[in-house]
Amino acid sequence: MNFVCLRVLGDGLDRTSTPASEVVRLALGERGAQWIAVGVAISTLGFLSQGMLTGPRVYYAMARDGLFFERVGRLGARTGAPVTAIVLQGVLAAAIACSGKYGEILNFEVTVDFISFGMTAAALFVLRRRAFGGGAGLYRAPGHPVTTGIFVLACAGIVASAIASSPANSAMALAILAAGVPVYWYWSRR
Repeated sequence: MNFVCLRVLGDGLDRTSTPASEVVRLALGERGAQWIAVGVAISTLGFLSQGMLTGPRVYYAMARDGLFFERVGRLGARTGAPVTAIVLQGVLAAAIACSGKYGEILNFEVTVDFISFGMTAAALFVLRRRAFGGGAGLYRAPGHPVTTGIFVLACAGIVASAIASSPANSAMALAILAAGVPVYWYWSRR
């Protein structure tokens, strides 16, 4: 997608906040641009839904492991869902949505998410080394260690790019992430 946008829009890429629509507008006209805008909106909604459903499960698991407030780990009697965790996620999401512009919030998300993605992939090196017999059968990954290494480096590059393009937002995101370390230590010692 990046290649196509750069190739088609060139310097015009810097002047648009809707590059996918601009590319399709040039290729298929106004109607095509409208359809791609709908597709981008549906994709964004899917991503946000995933985040809204994944976060509460993490809070729930942390609470069940004694690493977060016990109440967050309770399931609703009628639905069997972690209702308190879902409400907590909704409140946090609303606070984030009201905290800045879309680009700022996206930078926040990218900085923290790609640190997490990269560290998760890097854990594969550790898990395979620790597992009996090298763990190749337990933790399969096509092309490992090359593909895993490339992915970790790509994540590091994306984080570095996010920091370079918006140092203030990235610093805030990193500070919030770092604030989780003493909180984790506190909960894990309880």
